[in-house]
Amino acid sequence: MADPSSYRPKPGQIPDSPGVYRFRDEHRRVIYVGKAKSLRQRLANYFQDLSGLHPRTRTMVTTAASVEWTVVSTEVEALQLEYSWIKEYDPRFNVKYRDDKSYPYLAVTMNEEFPRVQVMRGHKKKGVRYFGPYAHAWAIRDTVDLMLRVFPVRTCSAGVFKNAARTGRPCLLGYIGKCSAPCVGRVSAEEHGELAEEFCDFMAGRTGAYLRRLEKQMSEAAEDMEYERAARLRDDIEALKKAMEKNAVVLADATDADLIAVAEDELEAAVQIFHVRGGRVRGQRGWVTDKVEDVTTGALVEHALQQLYGEERGDAVPKEVLVPALPEPVEPVQDWLTERRGSNVSLRIPQRGDKKALMETVQRNAQQALVLHKTRRASDLTTRSRALEEIAEALDLDSAPLRIECYDISHLQGDDVVASMVVFEDGLQRKSEYRRFQIKGFEGQDDVRSMHEVITRRFRRYIAEKERTGEWTDGENPLADIAGTALTDATEAPLTSSLKDDDGRPKRFAYPPQLVVVDGGQPQVAAAKRALDELGIDDIAVCGLAKRLEEVWVPDDDDPVVLPRSSEGLYLLQRVRDEAHRFAITYQRTKRAKRFRAGPLDEVAGLGETRKQALIKHFGSVKRLRAATIDQICEVPGIGRKTAETIAAALALAAPPAPAVNTATGEIIDDEEPDTTTGSPGDPVTTGAPEERRGQET
Repeated sequence: MADPSSYRPKPGQIPDSPGVYRFRDEHRRVIYVGKAKSLRQRLANYFQDLSGLHPRTRTMVTTAASVEWTVVSTEVEALQLEYSWIKEYDPRFNVKYRDDKSYPYLAVTMNEEFPRVQVMRGHKKKGVRYFGPYAHAWAIRDTVDLMLRVFPVRTCSAGVFKNAARTGRPCLLGYIGKCSAPCVGRVSAEEHGELAEEFCDFMAGRTGAYLRRLEKQMSEAAEDMEYERAARLRDDIEALKKAMEKNAVVLADATDADLIAVAEDELEAAVQIFHVRGGRVRGQRGWVTDKVEDVTTGALVEHALQQLYGEERGDAVPKEVLVPALPEPVEPVQDWLTERRGSNVSLRIPQRGDKKALMETVQRNAQQALVLHKTRRASDLTTRSRALEEIAEALDLDSAPLRIECYDISHLQGDDVVASMVVFEDGLQRKSEYRRFQIKGFEGQDDVRSMHEVITRRFRRYIAEKERTGEWTDGENPLADIAGTALTDATEAPLTSSLKDDDGRPKRFAYPPQLVVVDGGQPQVAAAKRALDELGIDDIAVCGLAKRLEEVWVPDDDDPVVLPRSSEGLYLLQRVRDEAHRFAITYQRTKRAKRFRAGPLDEVAGLGETRKQALIKHFGSVKRLRAATIDQICEVPGIGRKTAETIAAALALAAPPAPAVNTATGEIIDDEEPDTTTGSPGDPVTTGAPEERRGQET
């Protein structure tokens, strides 16, 4: 790997003007292309202390062996040149679009004597009207088939057209009325051209006037008692309406716009585009990208705009482009779009109304595309095998970690501290083996101590099972060496008997992982390693994944292991960590919600939910229940005298809540005490409202 200082330009060599720069490796291959408003300021960012660079940027500058630049006049020219070079060189550290296929368009060849309607892909030709793109070619054919009844435009190839003209016999579509048969002279070139123009106008969204004209003609034919003609016009109107239903109106003002949404995580991003023409969604397309470089959402939008409009001109660039985030700066990109269209283009974020609602739909599609991509990637056996091999190589393991356990701590400002354990075997989730922990060894917020406690408790059970089955030789039980934690402790004595399922097989705590992953950095990794060392376990690897920069930390190492951004191993570790976080925070929220709903009746031993609800239903509130006598409590079905005495004693010991106060007048509100035992929506909480306990969940 090269030292960036070895090829850093001398002071004063880099101009302070707009331009495009290229990083090349030792083989002179272009590995990164970028643009800048000021080349001097932008390139200076790459030649700072490596520890201050993002890991992806650090990898790029150490892979490069030289840098060169080209000065341009404006930022718009820089944008154009950057796009051209990315297409030419395909640099490995620039954003890459996985789905680079061409999308089908509905094309009308207006540059021919007899225009033809067809499906086209690839580069656009001069004189051809395009509509779309569509996600599938069959969607175009369905639409065209409906519209040929009203606009019988030619759809045949040049060979079929010439053969029909030579023989004087039209094709099948000519016989059934779905082609005006200009090949045999049924209509002139001018009449056929008018049909093609009407077809294009209708596809462009100018539908209302045409439908009204047909309806007027149908009424006139009916009045003149030309019922067959009126019936044909009626069927034509229904066919057009059916074609219009396939592209439902989403924007009432007949807007021409493209909506771009981005769903992303630390490694990948999904881009979805909806093409709206005449207020209707005419097409959809999308890509999944590797975030090889360190980019913001605005930068991803800029790359999507380059990919989308880099080869387009004129009406192919809409008047309005709606995005989730604006590139920085936005003016050069907007000017570039305006130049390609030939008239003003609005690039903005929708704030309200139908456009914002449609953008939310596009965003959901982008999110689903990313989830689907991840699901397909995770289910691929070859990919999973490569991921496990990369993890083994990066962590210097003897073999691939076929069983991985990941741990995460979650709490709300130190309250309801819980932990999760998730299990991945052969790169796939094993949800039946997930476990949840409540932190019992101390109170308050301390993720490091919590991690130590959870790892200790989990692997004590593993050791206990090995001791039960005789895998530990006499005198080698590690638990015996831990002060105050002998296997016969009250807290751990039941472990051996509890490690069996009902059918006698060992529970899942009995199976050790090859790799323990913790959500966190050096402190959490050190705590997990210390817990294993105290238990005498030295054959299980430990690592941590820090969320901010996706760095992999290993014990007793001051520097993290930085896996490549395109690494399948890093992707698997990220999925494991995210699943542990999801599982932990779900449990923490459930536990917190249960505590918020707790009431004095929860302290009564043996009183289940059904009888608690019966008591509240009978008396109306806890306040009235507290004032009731034992005989009155016994009147509730299912409540015996002994239980009634227990309830009365528990309510007498429980302090009533403080009276409510009107903050505007200072008046004490003597209202009925609300029911807090049933958890009904909207009930006040007597143990402290959640609004008073806001904080960041971890």
